[in-house]
Amino acid sequence: MNLTDDDKKWILDQMAINAAATKADLERVETSLLTAFHKWASPMEMRMKTHREVLRTMDLETSLIN
Repeated sequence: MNLTDDDKKWILDQMAINAAATKADLERVETSLLTAFHKWASPMEMRMKTHREVLRTMDLETSLIN
């Protein structure tokens, strides 16, 4: 089976369309993942900062006892 030039052009055009759609899908997924991570990380960072301050205070108080 031989492909005509029109067939080859159509196949290449379809491949280009699919590549563009795939790139757009990947960008959408990356954006969704980054957004979800930032929504999770911001409160987590605040909790860690609070815990860090509590531990520093406890360390200070413990060192004063000794």
